[in-house]
Amino acid sequence: MTAPAPHSASRMIHAFAALAFMLTLAPTLGEGVLGGQSLTYSRGQNVSPAFEGWEEDADGTRFFLLGYMNRNWEEEVDVPVGPDNGFTPGGPDLGQPTHFLPRRNRFVFRVAVPKGFTDKDELIWTLSTKGKVERAYASTKPDYKLDAVAKMSETGALGGGFSSPEVRANQPPALKVEGSKTLMAKVGQPVKLSVLVTDDGVPKPRAPGLGGAAVSNRGSRRDATPGSDSPPTSNLANRLLAPPIRVTPNKTVGLHATWFVYRGSGKVTFDPEQISVWEDTRVGAHSPWAPIWTAPAMPDGRNVAQVTFSEPGTYTIRVRADDGGLTADDDLTVTVTR
Repeated sequence: MTAPAPHSASRMIHAFAALAFMLTLAPTLGEGVLGGQSLTYSRGQNVSPAFEGWEEDADGTRFFLLGYMNRNWEEEVDVPVGPDNGFTPGGPDLGQPTHFLPRRNRFVFRVAVPKGFTDKDELIWTLSTKGKVERAYASTKPDYKLDAVAKMSETGALGGGFSSPEVRANQPPALKVEGSKTLMAKVGQPVKLSVLVTDDGVPKPRAPGLGGAAVSNRGSRRDATPGSDSPPTSNLANRLLAPPIRVTPNKTVGLHATWFVYRGSGKVTFDPEQISVWEDTRVGAHSPWAPIWTAPAMPDGRNVAQVTFSEPGTYTIRVRADDGGLTADDDLTVTVTR
């Protein structure tokens, strides 16, 4: 086979470089960046409900776990409870979100399994957005049962097949909202939020770049220096350009808490900027799924923030405590007037 001429090789290199650059921009430029082959969008796409599985509490109570996939990288979609966002049987309102954050959101909420349900029955969540109707079908079939290790693996804290006795004993964080859970505010008036978080210290935080490393394993340590939890700086840079190597997301462990809108359609601003609870894998994102992210310090175990609303209405603000593997949520209601 004859080697390409130097100028042909140069054109090929530039073409590949241009394509790689366009691929990195696709999530922000949106539909049509790469013509018919584009698979990522900024806005205009629908939201698909997801049945994640079911779990059983220590007292024997069973719960369905549900989440969703918002196919947009930027657009947040609002769907009020009703025919376009409801459950059968027993619905329409079973505590589901009405404000849908971008991209994949796993284990967003739980719904108690109705009494008398067998593994042949189904709870159906219907979600209609952007002219498309999609449904999630929840059942208690044995194959769908989840435990803590399965949830940690699905969210990316563990590589597939990796765990340890310590991680298997991990307990979710505990959180306590400080102050009233029912607040009043005016448009444009900042409201203070505060939560106190405690945890068992499992999983232990690891060095930057060791996403998915709730346990030390060959996959998560492949770029670390021998005998050290800290990968070399050059390899940290290389991770920004490395292709995905796992079928599950890659999440950095470390205790943190974050506030976000669960229900309510007006523009809401948090100060300081809150950590993403959705799987934002973009470089530089304030997200446990972003390359080289580390959990910020929480003085005294607290996350204190201010929230400001641009429109009147009733909002549900959720706070999530996350140790990197397991989470705990609590809500407060804010009624906003002019």
